[in-house]
Amino acid sequence: MRTKLLILASSIGMLGWGTVLPYQYAYAANTRGWGAFAAALASTLFSVGALVAAPFAGRLSDRFDPVAVAVVAKLLAAVGVGSLVWAQSAPAFLVGMFVFGFGLTAAGPAASVLVLRWAGSNDRRKVFAYKFTAESIGMAVGAFVAGQFVDLSRPDGMTFAFLTAGAGFAISAVLIHVAGIGATSEVAPDLAASEAEARLGTMEALRRIFAVPALRWTAVVAVALALGFYAQFESGLPAYALTVLDVDETAIGLAAAVNCVVIVALQVVVVRVTARRNAASLLMVVGAIWTLSWVVLSVAQLTPEVASALFVTTFGIFAVGETMYAPVLNPLTASLAPRGLVGTTLGTFTAIQTTFSAVGPLVAGALLGMGLANGFLGLHLLISLVAVYGAWRLRGVLRSRRVEVPDDAGALGEAGPLGDARAPEPARGRAPVAA
Repeated sequence: MRTKLLILASSIGMLGWGTVLPYQYAYAANTRGWGAFAAALASTLFSVGALVAAPFAGRLSDRFDPVAVAVVAKLLAAVGVGSLVWAQSAPAFLVGMFVFGFGLTAAGPAASVLVLRWAGSNDRRKVFAYKFTAESIGMAVGAFVAGQFVDLSRPDGMTFAFLTAGAGFAISAVLIHVAGIGATSEVAPDLAASEAEARLGTMEALRRIFAVPALRWTAVVAVALALGFYAQFESGLPAYALTVLDVDETAIGLAAAVNCVVIVALQVVVVRVTARRNAASLLMVVGAIWTLSWVVLSVAQLTPEVASALFVTTFGIFAVGETMYAPVLNPLTASLAPRGLVGTTLGTFTAIQTTFSAVGPLVAGALLGMGLANGFLGLHLLISLVAVYGAWRLRGVLRSRRVEVPDDAGALGEAGPLGDARAPEPARGRAPVAA
């Protein structure tokens, strides 16, 4: 029941993303007349808030009750996005966007730690999958509903979106609080921090995290996969479609809708089919799917008569990879985290992905702005191949460590404190992180 409430809270919370972020650039730049620079700076500050929040919230989730951390973060996001209703100047809008990004992202590591605490070891991958699907639905519903009410021709045309987003975060906070009522305060040994670990400074904690070879390769894969799709989802890919493929704007909206529909339709099936598959091998498949997607995008440039159809199809192909990526990455990262630093590790990885995702649109803008469409395609094809290579190396590291594991090792996933394997892979081939 607790995980179901957490999944529902995640979905409702992401209404705020869907109702605000697709429209805030045009609102700030054109509707309020603050200009393109202010609008771009708002997006940047949103990402900066996310970057600052992720490791900070992850550390707090290790030291304190993650329910409290998630609730406070959600309420902070509600305050940030709600304050945009009264933002009558660009600086006030920028501050609100920063707080919005900070609160939205700060809730992520805490929610992931709660999944690890509340879900059984055999259910963790499934819960992360359902959580991701629910968030995708929340984002899509938020964007669709806001599209019916947002009026960018009026200064108060986004009041509904801002208030709906704020209410969504507040309701999400209440649901997480309710889910946490009566929950045992006892922490599983593989998640608990000793007194010495709790006193670790930030830099020492980071050294502990990246002393694990498997985590270093996981970071490579996470960054490559983020750059290979997520960093371009909102800007680079639509810009490529409009400026190079010359497709209609409606195709971009259709592509985003197809992406969401495929995720919702396939997520449960994919989780069942891949439940006994090694996590690193699945990440290799995701990288290969990303690679295929960029090849199809390249073909679209050569076949203008079907460019729109291929562009929309590509978003569906990306979605198939997402159904594997989302349930696997967090459980794998958590399983490799040094003991007592699970939240810190998840927060650190979120911050790394956020940083590179923020750089992605700048790179796309520069390449496409200079007319280097082939360079844009080739770069992301290469990045996707790096993800495949990184996942292959990760699989080798995990297999070499698993050989050394004693039969009575405990298990959260594939590796334990400082990279020591926690559990051997069962003979029937089930990956321990199927959690």
